[in-house]
Amino acid sequence: MLRIAILTVSDRAFQGQREDRSGPALAQAVAERGWKVLETGLVPDDQEAIRTALLAWCARPDIDIVLTTGGTGFGPRDVTPEATRAVLEREAPGLPEAMRAASLRITPHAMLSRAVAGIRGHTLIVNLPGSPKAAVENLAVIAEVLPHAVQLLRGDPDAERGHRHPS
Repeated sequence: MLRIAILTVSDRAFQGQREDRSGPALAQAVAERGWKVLETGLVPDDQEAIRTALLAWCARPDIDIVLTTGGTGFGPRDVTPEATRAVLEREAPGLPEAMRAASLRITPHAMLSRAVAGIRGHTLIVNLPGSPKAAVENLAVIAEVLPHAVQLLRGDPDAERGHRHPS
């Protein structure tokens, strides 16, 4: 069972000018996979606010993955990747590469995503788009590998079993 936190990054949603639809859409997609949402949050497009939330959640031993939604584009206030990189200890470039590659089959705008992913301590952080549809689609691209990623981060001795070839 994966334990997830979801952080929505949006000035307008934070200010109450627009409903947060991405966070709830991700929470539903997570629940449909049998994973548990332990925390949700909403912050403005502000590096310090994003960084503070990420650091707090990564310090918790009960959160395996933090999914962010929003702030990954070209807009002047889109700073989620920068805030995420500021807290990462190790990047995991294959996840956003896979998401962009799959999304390019749907829209050429996928190449405008600046999403990043990586590890802080024993927690995986993954940036997802701000659109509810795109966030759920991108999560679906990487969902199959997330249980194994968490198994590796937890130091599970059985994690390597799937990597070995029979003798």
